[in-house]
Amino acid sequence: MNISDRLIKAAFESDENFQIVLQRAIKEDLNMNAVDFSKEAGIPHSTLYKILSGNRAPNIKTLRQIVSTVRKYETPKDEFIAIIAARMVLDTITETKRKISGRLITVKEYSATSIEEAIIAATRAERDGAKALVCAPIVSHTVEKIVSIPVTTIMPKESITEAIEIAMRKIG
Repeated sequence: MNISDRLIKAAFESDENFQIVLQRAIKEDLNMNAVDFSKEAGIPHSTLYKILSGNRAPNIKTLRQIVSTVRKYETPKDEFIAIIAARMVLDTITETKRKISGRLITVKEYSATSIEEAIIAATRAERDGAKALVCAPIVSHTVEKIVSIPVTTIMPKESITEAIEIAMRKIG
């Protein structure tokens, strides 16, 4: 669960829990102090201080400003793309982080040795928070019907050519 979601959940649970989660979010997650955060959020420092000290509950406008500011600074560290393939294919992946279009994205591996396992891995990856899936053509069409995140298909051109050449050498 990301920082802003934790804040919203805490706000619905209790004022005390919101206060604790907000303090932790500002200091630990965002590495800010209350003065800087209040400036960024457009909230008077005195108001934020009262919320953090438990002397005041945030009104809806203040809560929106807080959540909006947290979302602006949240790091997408939980953001990842899942790749579903056989273990031998996954073992060829050398980078688990890639910079694509200026964004650093994590590639998280999900091993599968059957169509059933690939479908299970796809639902697990979505539940884990994957932003997209990469999988083999044999399961991508089915997986697209099950998950609500983008699915792309692996189209191995070089490895197919290599496999044909190896097969030709084996048969003589």
